[in-house]
Amino acid sequence: MTQNIIFPHYMEDTDLELVRLKLAFPSELSPAKLAAPTPLLPPPPSSSSSSSSSSFLLQQFFLPTSLPLVPPPPLPHSSSHPSTANSSPTRRKGAGPTRPSRTRKLPMNILRQGKSPTIPAPYPWATTERAKVRSLKDLLSGGIDKIKGDVQCKRCDREYQIEYDLQEKFHELDAFFTENMDNFHDRAPPGWMSPKLPKCRICGQNNCVKPVLDKKRSINWLFLFLGQMVGCCKLAQLKYFCKHTKHHRTGAKDRVLFLTYVGLRKQLQS
Repeated sequence: MTQNIIFPHYMEDTDLELVRLKLAFPSELSPAKLAAPTPLLPPPPSSSSSSSSSSFLLQQFFLPTSLPLVPPPPLPHSSSHPSTANSSPTRRKGAGPTRPSRTRKLPMNILRQGKSPTIPAPYPWATTERAKVRSLKDLLSGGIDKIKGDVQCKRCDREYQIEYDLQEKFHELDAFFTENMDNFHDRAPPGWMSPKLPKCRICGQNNCVKPVLDKKRSINWLFLFLGQMVGCCKLAQLKYFCKHTKHHRTGAKDRVLFLTYVGLRKQLQS
């Protein structure tokens, strides 16, 4: 049996409705629940739908739809022990032509224009070829056993000639070569680099007489060889000898001087 409740005349319709609801359901309804109703949210998407939507978004924004997805080419297989036949590097496609290998040429005796390979023999023991002397056998058979050369004193400036015995001086030098060949190491010894000069016959000064060296073509090579005064020549004069005897002429003076001594010895032994 419902009770007849008399509401005051000043209450509005909304207030009246709230009071009626409160009286009808006193435990379920409260002013807090009625004042702040919870909003209705959509249910969370399932795992299958979320994965499909994410893949669709990736395809739309990050992967171009116009180009097909092509897998990268496989890497070339390289064995751990390559054979000797395939050890040479392969040329790239489209590369330029290969550079031909150059072989080292032997030094050639190239004369300048107007120069002749032969000259008049400057001495009886010299030949008509530049920087070349006659052999010991040829000289002895021709009756040449004394070798002369012009010298000049550095103190009194007097010039005169010195004479060497051909056989005696050659055998002395040949014995020196035989005993010290292993110690040369393709370099002239100090005694050849700074030769001991003869004593002046006029003023009596020791170590003062030097050979007279004029033009390269007229150098008395055999006289310098027998007197062991080839070291008095300049480097350009020694290179001249090596050039016309087909010897290697680059390097320091001790090397070029050694080659000059070796070349003169071979010419006498030929």
